[in-house]
Amino acid sequence: MNYAIRVAQRASQSGRQVGVALVSRDEELICSAFEGEVRGESWYRTLRSRMQRLGKSSAHSAYLTINTLSAKQSFELGELLKEVRIDRVCIGLPDPALTRYLDGDPVTARGHVQRFTDALQREILDQNQALYAASAQSIECNPHYSTHRISEAVSSRLKSKGFALSRSDVNANRGRIALASLICQRFGIEYREADRAVNEALSEAFDAKYGTYDYAYDARAANLRWTEDFMSVYGRSSTSPLPTVNILNVGVGSGYEAATLFSDCSQITFVDIAERGLANVSRRIPSSKTVVSSAEDLSALPDDNYDLYVSLRTYNSSFFDTSAAASEAHRVLKPGAVIIVSVANGFLYTQRGCVVPGLIIPGTDFVDIYRGMDTANLISAELDRTGFRDIRMFPTSTEIYLSAVTA
Repeated sequence: MNYAIRVAQRASQSGRQVGVALVSRDEELICSAFEGEVRGESWYRTLRSRMQRLGKSSAHSAYLTINTLSAKQSFELGELLKEVRIDRVCIGLPDPALTRYLDGDPVTARGHVQRFTDALQREILDQNQALYAASAQSIECNPHYSTHRISEAVSSRLKSKGFALSRSDVNANRGRIALASLICQRFGIEYREADRAVNEALSEAFDAKYGTYDYAYDARAANLRWTEDFMSVYGRSSTSPLPTVNILNVGVGSGYEAATLFSDCSQITFVDIAERGLANVSRRIPSSKTVVSSAEDLSALPDDNYDLYVSLRTYNSSFFDTSAAASEAHRVLKPGAVIIVSVANGFLYTQRGCVVPGLIIPGTDFVDIYRGMDTANLISAELDRTGFRDIRMFPTSTEIYLSAVTA
């Protein structure tokens, strides 16, 4: 991966900087290329010519910094894969021209495509800053997301508690345990004190962002059928009427979604680390119970107690521990109960009124259209590891739903 990025650095600073490297099973370089290496030729044409001269028709691994589109809007990697057998493909970023999923994309069509690490993705963005800044993948297109960053809010609140960490420190330690451990090392305090400070900072940051969240900037503003999407997923997962089941809703945000979906449900408990959203939903559904807690620690709730666990657009949150949350979900659900979680997969491009799919790359101002699906696949793997069965995925225009059943 690092080598492909170094290859891309040779490209013209004024154009698209793309690097690719083909590697053998023994991790030996077969050949490489970069955009513009041969005048008037793409990296694909240059690489293909080299493979032909070498008499090679296969490679074990391909490392490509940007999954580029040709002038004909076809994926150049896709063209390469038609001619060269490659067992393993690793992609850095989507082309900045992409605003939706296209047919023939090897990233979405091939099950074994891997991704560069977040740190390396940020390097690729730095190489192509101007291209991405001018694209629809820039969150500058959505004022809410460009000015309300959880990492910045957490950094600010930790500083107010005496723990001055930079934004890069926070982005490099995006797990609660990792962040608390960094504070222990840097400030010489006990882990319990550091963990408490991190938990308070997270609670305050999420409360500030979502407690008074304006849905005019949300992708769901462009999908008025989102409630029908949820009910469709639930209907495929359970035969019990929603108002009759004992529900646990983890992560309520401002309370808008919870009140819209569950106003007729008498047996429902809401959980969130931020109190403002819980207060909102408690006013709207007075019969509900509320618990201030994280999804990763539901110790205040009993084992084998709920028929349905719902967590919408929470499992992709910053500083979220999917493994711990999935384990807690499995513990509190009855045998045969249903879990429904969703991953946000779209940002509203407010100037155009359209949704650009994906999630923000941590520490950047850009949306990666593949990241939502990547995240959903990781959650699916965690649900499977935890002991859930019948795991199914339901993509919609603004989020990706997953449902499963406890064994």
